[in-house]
Amino acid sequence: MKILHGISLSVAESEIVALLGTNGNGKSTLMKCVMGMVRPSAGSIAAEIDGIRHELIGMSTEAIVDLGIGFVPEGRHLFPRLTVNENLLMGSFRKKARTAVQQNLAFCFELFPRLAERRRQLAGSMSGGEQQMLALGRALMSAPRLLLIDEPSVGLAPLLVARTIDKIKELKDSFQLAVLMAEQNFSQAIRIANRGYIIVHGRIEFAGESNHELSNNDLIRKFYLGA
Repeated sequence: MKILHGISLSVAESEIVALLGTNGNGKSTLMKCVMGMVRPSAGSIAAEIDGIRHELIGMSTEAIVDLGIGFVPEGRHLFPRLTVNENLLMGSFRKKARTAVQQNLAFCFELFPRLAERRRQLAGSMSGGEQQMLALGRALMSAPRLLLIDEPSVGLAPLLVARTIDKIKELKDSFQLAVLMAEQNFSQAIRIANRGYIIVHGRIEFAGESNHELSNNDLIRKFYLGA
């Protein structure tokens, strides 16, 4: 059964692109295709890094991460029996990240002070918001150039959602990352996204080149604003 159909999108350097859609429309599958976890039946997925174009289809997930593409999966998928510090270090095995482990670790603790306070705490004993911070920090430890974030607001209280979204913007600005963020919380995603796409039943139904275009789209009104 095909889930995605004729998808075409792009993410440029130092921008946040929102992939908006309700549950079951293919957001997670699309991200897994980029990460080599799902192999598409046709098409091309490419990343241009330092002027060199890399075709990602056929590459292993490990090789894709080694190029500088990080992934924060829905549900976080931490190592619950490892400490905060150990989880962060698990993200630093990318070859280019190994020489800057202490620098990246210090930045994670600066960006997420709560992680510094709880560096010896087991990840499985943390709150949902703290675990989301840890998942973002672990991805940051790989020193990515492009960061894919799948549903960062899932399972979080509204106040924590806002804080998490703000941290994603702060992370992007600090590292000049390209970010593709899959999210169904339109009002929060649009606060930080430079532009975005609306995916419906596995197809890109609208590409908004600005927050204004997304906010004034009929699909947004239908699916998110109840109009």
